[in-house]
Amino acid sequence: MARRFIDISVALKNGIKSDPPPLLPQITYRDHAFGAVEFEHMAGVPVDKQLEGAGPASEECVITTHNGTHMDAPWHYHPTMNRGERSWTIDEVPLEWCYGPGVKLDFRDKPDGHVCTAKDVEDELTRIGHELQPGDIVLVNTAAGARYGEDDYMVRGCGMGREATLYLTSRGVRVTGIDAWGWDAPFAYTRKRIEQTGDYSLLWEGHKAGVEQAYCHIEKLANLESLPSTGFEVSCFPVKVEGASAGWCRAVAILND
Repeated sequence: MARRFIDISVALKNGIKSDPPPLLPQITYRDHAFGAVEFEHMAGVPVDKQLEGAGPASEECVITTHNGTHMDAPWHYHPTMNRGERSWTIDEVPLEWCYGPGVKLDFRDKPDGHVCTAKDVEDELTRIGHELQPGDIVLVNTAAGARYGEDDYMVRGCGMGREATLYLTSRGVRVTGIDAWGWDAPFAYTRKRIEQTGDYSLLWEGHKAGVEQAYCHIEKLANLESLPSTGFEVSCFPVKVEGASAGWCRAVAILND
């Protein structure tokens, strides 16, 4: 049986509209000529003595752990998890959480700013004929995925509310993911709901569900529209950044064809 790998990660890239302007990634590319001069200083070998005068290429990055496709740790959401325990940082997340059966929820038809409920999740699971199992990795396909890098990316797509998140985590789901900028609905819509209701608990309600049940989610996924609803595995090991709230993640879906 052949295995097919589908990249569901975005690339870190200069100039792409992926985050608020102060948080955009900055990458400086150092070419082989630059590297040859570096090697001359580090190794004492003149540039003209290096093969074709070429040293190593490298990149200097100014980024946050939340640029690109990344996994958020419970520490990102709140200082505590599981109703009082100290929250884990990304280097403490169990590795077994980061590889498992994938389930895709297709919410591309939900309007921008919609906050998905437990019923939304339950209805979609019924439609695809899947009963959640502990260890399932649930990926949420929204209208934002097709707009990555465009001016409206950060205000596109639905988000996952508190009750939808707890619906998943109460059934043993410990890692989720979404192709939008964040797990919750875009801030622009949340701000309006808070102004209308005076309910400040609506801010980041999906993230804050981790206070009750620890979980991780992946943000800025890609290519979810190319996945089936079930029948694939997800590999999503985060980079081990000591004490950090998140780690960059090369998320990959693996299909057995």
